[in-house]
Amino acid sequence: MGKLDGRVILISGAARGQGEAEARLFVAEGASVVLGDVLDDEGAAVAKDLGDAARYVHLDVTKEADWTAAVAEANAAFGKLDGLINNAGILQFGAIVDTSLDDYMKIVNVNQVGVFLGMRAAIPSLVAAGGGTIVNTSSTNGLQGVAGMIGYTATKFAVRGMTKAAALELGHSGIRVNSIHPGGIDTPMVRPDNVEGLVADDTSSGDIYAALPAGRVGQPEEVAKLALFLSCADSSYSTGSEFVIDGGMTAGPTWA
Repeated sequence: MGKLDGRVILISGAARGQGEAEARLFVAEGASVVLGDVLDDEGAAVAKDLGDAARYVHLDVTKEADWTAAVAEANAAFGKLDGLINNAGILQFGAIVDTSLDDYMKIVNVNQVGVFLGMRAAIPSLVAAGGGTIVNTSSTNGLQGVAGMIGYTATKFAVRGMTKAAALELGHSGIRVNSIHPGGIDTPMVRPDNVEGLVADDTSSGDIYAALPAGRVGQPEEVAKLALFLSCADSSYSTGSEFVIDGGMTAGPTWA
């Protein structure tokens, strides 16, 4: 038996990286999944590879209509919705004085507003299913400030707070809401060719993670296992909490 047998989970940003790893693990654990992303070719390919237990939908997390359609697809294809993984996000580097309002709002709309819209769209179906789980992807940037990442850090702190507010509102409806806080995960999102303001020497898979207690960069599959824990009965008494997966990054300075 799988840990998610009979459950239906909607995952945003599921075409690659952590979202793809979550979709693959969840199906292996017995779930049916709806994969949402704006990378249509990649997302459709992942869903096709996963077979009858998966559906792909175009999902721009900043658009209410896309969220409505994604939830409707879960109900139409699989009869219900039991869980949501708010995984989609974007990353941008730049000093405060070099960050335009448009750049700042772009990251707010995806990382913060997208999480709000996802929760709001999913809640009625989760209630109708008798309860469920929401996992919001924050970051170690949601636990500590990082220079040169004003927009990203602001949104990830916001996700942390939104998670707590939602957990307080939804607990009596049988819905648990938690946030995960990855740090240093080797995904396409943090590679130099995909991140504005990031140069090749900053790549997440390089030597900069050798100083961590774990001594290496993390892998998307490791984050997926944490998301699985928070989406199944193993975490039945956990809600409104932060779960850190960072190889020891936030444990303290590594130069001491």
